[in-house]
Amino acid sequence: MNGFWGAARAIMGREFLRFIHQRERFIAALVRPMVWLLIFAAGFRAALGLSIIPPYQTYITYETYIVPGLCAMVLLFNGMQSSLSLVYDREMGSMRLLLTSPFPRWWLLFCRLLGSTAISILQVYTFLALAGFFGITMPPLGYVTVLPGLVLGGLMLGALGLVLSSFIKQLENFAGVMNFVIFPMFFLSSALYPLWKMAESSPLLRDICALNPFTHVVELIRFLLYLQINWIALLWVVIWTILLCAAAVWGYDPARGLMKRKT
Repeated sequence: MNGFWGAARAIMGREFLRFIHQRERFIAALVRPMVWLLIFAAGFRAALGLSIIPPYQTYITYETYIVPGLCAMVLLFNGMQSSLSLVYDREMGSMRLLLTSPFPRWWLLFCRLLGSTAISILQVYTFLALAGFFGITMPPLGYVTVLPGLVLGGLMLGALGLVLSSFIKQLENFAGVMNFVIFPMFFLSSALYPLWKMAESSPLLRDICALNPFTHVVELIRFLLYLQINWIALLWVVIWTILLCAAAVWGYDPARGLMKRKT
């Protein structure tokens, strides 16, 4: 067990060191949600009036509504960014060296996933602090109860990035794939508008949003911030996390996964 924990500390420590030396990555992770919160929300506020919907007990501002979605956005972008570094490591050979270690492949990938998730959570709490500075606050205890949702959501979206990175053969192709995945997932979700509002314009689009795994991450975070649990969202996030983690382990198996195609 000492060897397993030693490997975990080394892999997660490497992720934190890389993050510390890439300060622009931290700033960029905060600029995106803050732009949505302070600029886009001003325009959408008048166009998208909100009714009282769970977990809210009264009318809320549009800025308050989109905060959970922007938290999930931070998790999504950082999960993809971490996967981009995996593609780089594979091109440089360090990823192949890591996978030849005596430790199980699933443990190595899980440690990498934990490291990126911890960084994502740090970025989310920084964003929530900045939002509070501009007067957008949640119940005080909600900042604590949301932590398990952030961990689970970070693991799911990070695992999605791992699966995508197992498909990518070259570093230059990853940016296009990221955009192809990130923007549909973000805009076809309840991050910016509730599903009932989407149903008014297109029931089919509403159904697509309801099937989007990112929607369940958003709703899980939304309810936990207000000291409630959305059990349906929790169930789907757990299912998707298990499926994506299993797909990532298979994808990075040189014997039968997608890595075999690159050797």
